[in-house]
Amino acid sequence: MSDLRVHDLHKTYGGVDGGVDVLRGISFDMSAGEALAVTGPSGSGKSTLLQILGTLDRPGQGTVSIGGTDPFSLDDDGLARFRNRTVGFIFQDHHLLPQYSVLENVLVPTLAFPDQVDGDAAAYARELLDKVGLGHRLDHRPAEISGGERQRVAVARSLINKPTLLLCDEPTGSLDPVTAGTVSDLLIDMHGAAGTLLIVVTHSMDLAGRFARRIELQEGRCVES
Repeated sequence: MSDLRVHDLHKTYGGVDGGVDVLRGISFDMSAGEALAVTGPSGSGKSTLLQILGTLDRPGQGTVSIGGTDPFSLDDDGLARFRNRTVGFIFQDHHLLPQYSVLENVLVPTLAFPDQVDGDAAAYARELLDKVGLGHRLDHRPAEISGGERQRVAVARSLINKPTLLLCDEPTGSLDPVTAGTVSDLLIDMHGAAGTLLIVVTHSMDLAGRFARRIELQEGRCVES
């Protein structure tokens, strides 16, 4: 069962005397296929929460379980492999590599641990790009496609390793309203088809309103569910 369990997460940055409590006891659970929007003002802890769930940072206190595994119990190599295989990321900036084609950019996450890749990764990348409407752009470089198309490439790239958990940090924040709506539709549809857990951090109430579940963070605490 691909579920997510988050219990009593705390995170403090800085020294003992001048430390800043960024997360203060965050807890929630998600079941396979669920989607969750996380909202809140700047500085409320949203990005820190996403970094911990993506195993890019460690909690100061509390536990995270993804698909029954505590990633922070793994050694460094095990954690890197777990992250690569289990977590997909989409950011406000697409972070595509300018020297590589659209197809090559989608395949980048498969290069770190090729022994973990199932089947023909290139064929699956082409399938994903077809689904996001870019099957005709495989050989183009990022500079040769639009901003909305680049973000669609990022959606395909996030799914190439068939992750359990898909994390999105302001995925439509740099897009115009029409393109943002198109990317939002695509993200929700692709998540549903893949059956991933989806968590989206957003300031957009239009995007957050499309989710059946939502939590709001204020000063590191969950104040609304």
